[in-house]
Amino acid sequence: MRVDKVESKVCSRIETGKPIIAVEGLTASFGEETILENIDFEVRRGEIFCIVGGSGCGKSTLLKHMIGLLRPAAGKVLVGGMNIGAAGDRELNSIRKEIGVLFQSDALLASMTLGENVGLPLGGLTGLSQDTVQLIVRMKLAMVNLGGYENYYPAELSGGMRKRGGLARAMVLDPQILFFDEPSAGLDPVNTAELEILIREINVGLGTTIVIVSHQVELVLRLADRVMLIDRGEKGIIATGAPEELRFSTTDPRVRNFLFRTDAGQGKG
Repeated sequence: MRVDKVESKVCSRIETGKPIIAVEGLTASFGEETILENIDFEVRRGEIFCIVGGSGCGKSTLLKHMIGLLRPAAGKVLVGGMNIGAAGDRELNSIRKEIGVLFQSDALLASMTLGENVGLPLGGLTGLSQDTVQLIVRMKLAMVNLGGYENYYPAELSGGMRKRGGLARAMVLDPQILFFDEPSAGLDPVNTAELEILIREINVGLGTTIVIVSHQVELVLRLADRVMLIDRGEKGIIATGAPEELRFSTTDPRVRNFLFRTDAGQGKG
């Protein structure tokens, strides 16, 4: 199924009844090197969709194309029907209100308090009063179990707290889609488990579509509704489906070998 183009201006909320993201014929290149070639897939509304693969396969590159940081050498990324690779600044600002991103590093600004960090997107993309911004910031921090930490600086917080602070910032505009780049990177098992619970609660409680890029198989198996496996040699997708289905039904040894690996020693890419 292909996503129809939006014929009118971008709506304030993404249309229902269609895949929320559609990637069509995407080719990603750096100079003369092709990383991904002519790939197609869709992300369904409300699912947790995980993109996995070995080191250097192009997972993070694909994520950057999906959020509009990189433009494809060929093909399209449609978010809510909008081709974000061809969108102008005004259209991109409209769609960016519908997505949030938690990068591998928390990306909090060291010179700003946690509250100021979380409220930053509100100042740039809305005309809300300062009192309203502060109220929303307190609400989002409470959602990630950081109520009362508004005036702390990132250096005063643990790694797990900073990661959850980054999640609060990603959620501050009530996005319909949340992107996670290696969400458990640098976290111990306790903080990883807490973050996984938050991801599932956001997905189930708010209906938020979740896209996760991860090399950690165990996390993917616990969280994903569907998994897409990218192979470096193929420069593309070699499998998509429910994780347990892929683990036990696939005949492709590359898929089985990856999904039966432990997280120890796996690379990023």
